[in-house]
Amino acid sequence: MKTVQLGRTGEQVSQLALGCMIMGTVTPEDEAVTILDRYVEAGGNFLDTADCYCWWENRGSYGGESEELIGRWLARSGRRENVFLATKGTAVPRDLDKVWDADGRPDWEAAYRNFVGAGAKTLRDAIDGSLRRLGTDHVDLYYVHVDDRSTPLEETLEALAGIVQAGKARYIGWSNVRTWRLERIRQLCAQHGWPAPVALQQQHSYLRRRAGLRHASIVDDEQLDYLETHDDLTLVAYSPILKGIYDDPGKREGHWAMDPYQGPDAEARLAAVAEVAAEVGVTPNALVLAWLMHQTSPEIVALIGPRTLQQYEAALPALDVKLTEQQLARLDAAGA
Repeated sequence: MKTVQLGRTGEQVSQLALGCMIMGTVTPEDEAVTILDRYVEAGGNFLDTADCYCWWENRGSYGGESEELIGRWLARSGRRENVFLATKGTAVPRDLDKVWDADGRPDWEAAYRNFVGAGAKTLRDAIDGSLRRLGTDHVDLYYVHVDDRSTPLEETLEALAGIVQAGKARYIGWSNVRTWRLERIRQLCAQHGWPAPVALQQQHSYLRRRAGLRHASIVDDEQLDYLETHDDLTLVAYSPILKGIYDDPGKREGHWAMDPYQGPDAEARLAAVAEVAAEVGVTPNALVLAWLMHQTSPEIVALIGPRTLQQYEAALPALDVKLTEQQLARLDAAGA
């Protein structure tokens, strides 16, 4: 499994990272443990979770199930030193009564207004809770999960600096954030001597978001341009295969994951993916993962989140795909 340097830290992380969001809830523990074991046995080392995973799967839960499962796996396997462990804070709901609708479904609009945010005490308490659930004294990477504009950045960054200084996290990252905010974060870190983010976790795939869409979480041209000129930040691309829609035209019809991308541009790029995937003998989903891992400016870590062992194994052929310059050029040129 290929590794890439995380920012300019010198840390080598797997270019195919393993997202553990639904482990311990949707994915049963025995199957999750098998996925974790096989990922590490295949040479993978980059595990990603968050303290809020997965409150929306069990009413009455504030999350933490994923971290707890990883903690049990680390204790049993003794593999803490073999993995680069990332978790996140700031996106736990403050009040569970406000994030469920009358039909017993999570109300995401209400949830976004109800996250605990990135205040100093919140972050200090959150990292301690994460370390307790994970059964470790530090994480390698600690993200602000959802950018919090209601808390002064100085407060957030000073608290994160304290977390790093205390040895509870080695590096920090940011997720779901606008480029202008990212630049302000970096300026404040430089001004005060605080540790700056080394990873940016955003939604990124082969499809491009539809014209006119405003979305803080999906990488746009400006953000790509920013990353090309700031190689001390590594892009960690979540939802790289958009819930697996590349393999299944029927699944794309009306699927919420397709909504930000619908239109002629998406149709043209889906056709290009299907064509090149057939040429190299892999599924369109695997082809998209391979395309992401072929990118060099910026370099990209593809973060998969398999629900089943079968889905995990279906991603592995992407590691062996070698795309020609001509195939890459065709994929890059496709679109309307």
